[in-house]
Amino acid sequence: MAADARGRDAPTPLHADERPASLLVAVAVCALLAAGVVVGALTVHDLTRHGGSVPGAVFLAGALGWLAHGMYRRRYWAVLGFEALLAFQILATSLALVVASTVLAAGACVLSIGLSGWLFWKLVGVMGRIQAGERERRTPQ
Repeated sequence: MAADARGRDAPTPLHADERPASLLVAVAVCALLAAGVVVGALTVHDLTRHGGSVPGAVFLAGALGWLAHGMYRRRYWAVLGFEALLAFQILATSLALVVASTVLAAGACVLSIGLSGWLFWKLVGVMGRIQAGERERRTPQ
């Protein structure tokens, strides 16, 4: 067990204004989702008939905007929260793949699972680098 820990390199902390590409992709996805929720709530007529509400859409868009802002500021909790949403999306899309009735729907599910899984994996490394920087700031020199 100790040999495994010695063999692994510690992640390098993020520099002062460094934002890896995967983090910027996650921020953009989250911000676009927030905007999409707002546009959807404003353009769908009789939203309650479709199981939604304007206050619910505002809350969801606000939460997604808050996550996007937190990720842009390189906050660990925000990246972790977005990864939880990605994990849920991957599971839900995997279940949708089981009941896909067309090749196009199945292809869209596979594409969504693949892209979400890639982003999830890339954000794991970013989280390690954020956490390494937080540890470095807490440790007295």
